[in-house]
Parts: sequence; C-alpha cells; structure tokens
Amino acid sequence: MRLRLWSCQSLERAEWIEKRRSELLDCQYFHVVFTVPEQIASIAYQNKEVLYGILFRAAAETLRTIAADPKHLGAQIGFFAVLHTWGQNLLHHPHLHCVVPGGGLSPDGSRWVPCRPGFFLPVRVLSRLFRRLFLEALVKAFDAGQLHFFSSLESLRNRADFLHHLAPARQAEWIVYAKKPFAGPEQVLDYVGRYTHRVAISNHRLLDIGNGQVRFLWKDYRDGKQKVLTLTANEFMRRFLLHVLPDRFPRIRYYGFMGNRCREEKLTVCRRLLDMPAAETNATETILDYQDRYEKLTGHSLRQCPVCGCGRMRVVEILSAIGKHPAVQDTS
Repeated sequence: MRLRLWSCQSLERAEWIEKRRSELLDCQYFHVVFTVPEQIASIAYQNKEVLYGILFRAAAETLRTIAADPKHLGAQIGFFAVLHTWGQNLLHHPHLHCVVPGGGLSPDGSRWVPCRPGFFLPVRVLSRLFRRLFLEALVKAFDAGQLHFFSSLESLRNRADFLHHLAPARQAEWIVYAKKPFAGPEQVLDYVGRYTHRVAISNHRLLDIGNGQVRFLWKDYRDGKQKVLTLTANEFMRRFLLHVLPDRFPRIRYYGFMGNRCREEKLTVCRRLLDMPAAETNATETILDYQDRYEKLTGHSLRQCPVCGCGRMRVVEILSAIGKHPAVQDTS
C-alpha cells in the first residue's frame, strides 16, 4: 500500500518562496548549518521552546558578530534561518540552516562589502563563539528556573549534576558546517522550496505501509548511501511526533538587513549599491482567489480532477452548516 502524508501548506509555501524570490540579491549565497551536540539535544527534547529559542539567538549572534569584525568581513549581514529537528532516520537532531548572502552593508551603509569568492566566514571561529554563547544562555536559563527535567534527565534538576552533564559539551568541537556556495540565486529557491515548509519527511521518501510497518528511504551519511528503513507504525508515528513544535513557535526567522522591521528599506539600499533594478510589485496579486493564486504560483490547478488528471471539478452544491449536536446523555 502506498503511503502519503497530507501536504496542507502548499499555497503558503509557494507564496513564501515567491516573496523570497523578490528579495534575492545579485551576489553569492552561502548555506551555514549550526548543530548542537548530543548532551544538548537530550535537554532540548524536554525543553523545546527554551532550547530552540537559544539555538536561534546564539547562531544569529554568532554570524552577525563574526561578520561585523573587520578581521573577517566588517559588514552588517542579513539572512534567514530555518529550524530542523530531525535527521534522515527521523530521530531527534536539532540544527539550524542559515541562508546568507555573501556580503553586507558597510558600517555607515554607504557601500556593499563582498566576501571572498567561495568563502564566507571561518567555521572554526564561528564554532567557538557559537558554543560559548549557547552554553552561557543555557546556564542562565537553568538559573532562571526555565528548564524542566523528567524521566532519565530528572537528576539534572540539581545544578551540580546539570553542569557535570554539560562538561563534555564544553570541551567538544561543535559542528558549524558551511556548505559549498549556492550556484546562484535560483539554487537558493530550489533549496528553500524543498526544506522550509515540511516536517521530518517528504512524500517521495515514503514507500509503503503494510502489516503494521512503514518503509521509507533514508540517507546514511556514514557511507553516503541511500537505504530503506522499516519501522513499526507506532515507532514511525513516535519519531514523527518528536518534531512537533510548541504552539505558535516560529521556525523561520530573519536577521540583519533581512529583519522584518527594516527589510524593505535595507534591501532597497542593497539593490542600489549592487546596481540592481528596483523590486517589482504586483498590484493585482491581492485580487486573485485561493485557487487562482495556487495555480499561478505552483503551476498546478486545484480545479483539475486529482484522479484522472483531465476532468475539471466544479461546485455543484454548498451545504449549509449543521447546528450543534445534542448533548450526549450520561446513562451510567
């Protein structure tokens, strides 16, 4: 039996990508990934909102601080960050993907400061600062009583045990990975289209479900090979639900000249300094209905029959809302 997870964010994803398309700059783009070690990941699972918030803040401050240093770039950068909490096997693996233009505004805002071709910032320097900022914020959260521990981590309620648990993380090299630069702005869109509006696993990796088991494809990064993983249905759902975020927790955030408060103004300055044309606006976009917007942005029609792919669906009747159900009588 073929298994398919329902995708309910198709239009939202398409609209988000279209907005990012209008913000692309004519420069290199880099992909920087911040990962926390195992000792931190176990705490994050029991304190998602606090730990994921620290991850965002520490990574953002790290990038902005090192980029602003004249020894490295000496500029105000802008970027967006996307939280992922999963690995290919669906186990808990919190990390942050940052998409960063390769340059920034000079301190006085009068010129564009490009980075070196193919090189953004030194990952070892980023790693050390990220580790320090994260651990400082984590201990501060503990002292403020913001962390909660239960089950196998219950002993960490004691401060001495908590600090002892963190000791290996203080000595370890934290992984900050700068991937090869994107081939161009369009490759940035290809990346964000695949990774920003889905959780844990995409439909094409799901193979089948039968006899209470789920089979799906995963990439084993130890040897770089794609393999098939079989889990019981209960274990598959358990792993999938590990990645449900706290209510209203934003997993895509914007920083620097891409920050929400100043994005339009700052990007206008960036385009001018890069000799780019002004951003285009589409005044007719707001008058399109949901189905028209979806077809315009994705190339797929919601009016087309999903079964035969040829017929056109049309509304034949609109059912009125049914009144409240009568209360269930307790006859016990």
